Amino acid sequence: MSHTLPTHVGVVMDGNRRWAKKAGFASPGAGHDVGAAHVEDLLEWCTRWRIDHLTSYVLSADNIRKRPKSQVEHLFGILTEKLPRTVVRSGRWALHVSGDLSLLPDDAADALRGAERETADRPAHLTMAIGYDPHGDIVEGIRRALAAGATEIDEQAITAALPGGPVKEIDLVIRTSGEQRLSGFFPWQTAHAEIVVSEKLWPDFTAADFANALELYAARQVGDVAG
Repeated sequence: MSHTLPTHVGVVMDGNRRWAKKAGFASPGAGHDVGAAHVEDLLEWCTRWRIDHLTSYVLSADNIRKRPKSQVEHLFGILTEKLPRTVVRSGRWALHVSGDLSLLPDDAADALRGAERETADRPAHLTMAIGYDPHGDIVEGIRRALAAGATEIDEQAITAALPGGPVKEIDLVIRTSGEQRLSGFFPWQTAHAEIVVSEKLWPDFTAADFANALELYAARQVGDVAG
């Protein structure tokens, strides 16, 4: 593996429903369950390659409003029972949530906030987009900057006020399922990011695929320097 690694990786974990259909499950919830369990693997990969800043797209505000009620309720269960425990159990990752938790049931919001508190002093930082709206993210950053007494609302003030860990700028975005779009994934933080699209559905995405994305990123950095 090249020494030119990203500091901060973003992952759009797409393809869970298609995976469930392809695998013959009647409910897309099976794909979401497997996809949620796969987050533990992702944390291990980042630890292996000494990546201490990770952002993942879990659930957008639009998905909460537009998907069938049964699907959304299943996702709320994952947010209550599974993902917070995965982060706490890791022993290494501090959880940060970016999004509108008022869109979630109280038990899901409480579980996520509890995991944030329990993991606050850890050395690595995981930001999860939950109830996330890209425009709302930037607006909230401006509001926080103003509330903090910023005398000048510039790029640095807004960036510092955005939710998430201490390193906000995302260097590499990996999107699974072959879709050639970012779907509103942290537009402020990904302004200078490299993008790698994998044809694999998220539950099928492997450590080798992750390593390949890191190699592609490193090759592009070498190319930029050479150019």
